[in-house]
Amino acid sequence: MPRAIVVGGSLGGLFAGNMLLRAGCDVTIIERSIGELEGRGAGLGVHPSMLEGLLAAGARVDGAVGVAVAGRVALARDGSVAAELAMPQFCTSWARLYNMLNDAFPEERVRRGVELVEFEQDDDGVTARFADGETLRGDLLVGADGIRSTVRRQLYPDVELIYAGYIAWRGMVEERALSASTHAALFNRFGWGLISGEHIVGYPVPGIGDDLTLGRRRYNIVWYRPVAAEPDLRDMLTDSSGRHHPDGIPPQSIRPEFIATMRRDAEALLAPQWGEMVMSCEQPLFQPIGDLVSPQMAVGRVALLGDAAFVARPHAARGAIKAGHDAIALAATFSPGRVTESLRRYDELRRAPNLAIVAESRRLGAYLEGKTSRLADPSAFMRENGGVELSDVDGGLFFRLLADADISGLQGSG
Repeated sequence: MPRAIVVGGSLGGLFAGNMLLRAGCDVTIIERSIGELEGRGAGLGVHPSMLEGLLAAGARVDGAVGVAVAGRVALARDGSVAAELAMPQFCTSWARLYNMLNDAFPEERVRRGVELVEFEQDDDGVTARFADGETLRGDLLVGADGIRSTVRRQLYPDVELIYAGYIAWRGMVEERALSASTHAALFNRFGWGLISGEHIVGYPVPGIGDDLTLGRRRYNIVWYRPVAAEPDLRDMLTDSSGRHHPDGIPPQSIRPEFIATMRRDAEALLAPQWGEMVMSCEQPLFQPIGDLVSPQMAVGRVALLGDAAFVARPHAARGAIKAGHDAIALAATFSPGRVTESLRRYDELRRAPNLAIVAESRRLGAYLEGKTSRLADPSAFMRENGGVELSDVDGGLFFRLLADADISGLQGSG
């Protein structure tokens, strides 16, 4: 039985681990964090192509995948409705997807608290070396360890995220913390606030512990704002002790003055409902937005997958989807006796689609860089950014789950 070493136990690693295991591989997932990762992440939109990946990974998919919404709404500065769009879908959290994939993968095959230091490969296999001095030998190694991938950095030390000139403030708002008016205006819909050179977006997601009970859910918000790389972003990535965090600053280390400024700007620039959302976030965080493109997704017996290989800006809403589709292709092309040939085929299948996602996300984010003017039509803007791709790649499950959710009464309801 061929042995696969998967580095990274987040969504990409679990997609890969589950699918390679189902393809007949002896799989070990290496995760540097000690505990499970269900508390991390933010929100995601659910599409048929996402369900396709979950099903291929052996996850149980039902109506508890997320919160059903009937459509999208854009609010004007005064809080009135600027545009509405019927676009039924589910919205979910990173934590919900993680739990679904983690439940499908045998825990005894996960080594937690283990950090990859380097790997070596030869004609017969790959040897992974860890910080504790141990090694693990396999037939192939999959780098699914995210934006700051150790695997990618060994293969391509000069490939890093290229900052696009804007950040995303993120936060979760407890449903019970909202006023009745703001809940009625936004909570049951995918909401937008479009202002010059930036925008805010939000949607309902399961609460803590994947709770879908009314009143216990949360609203995920993302506010895109231009920030100059120097000196502004560098200053924002520096904590109160003077330590700089170039790979991203932990939420608790963000200096209070930056959060206070963000909240003041929300009250001054956004619709009152969005201002309340921002003020209700207990622990906002921000991430620099950019692109990352690897020249290849496979080198010999080593493959890159998900954000370790390509990072697209969030506007196309395809991050988790591309990781799932990478894993589908990796498992489908894998042949135990022809590992390097299999991985070359994997690269051929997935590099072009990933490049296309990066290009599309760049196009959608160009106005945030000041390269183009924002679309004048808010309906078109809402349709293009993270719009649902209607297909039956999941065997029609997406539509059946929406029918069971009975979204007819959700549009505009509180």
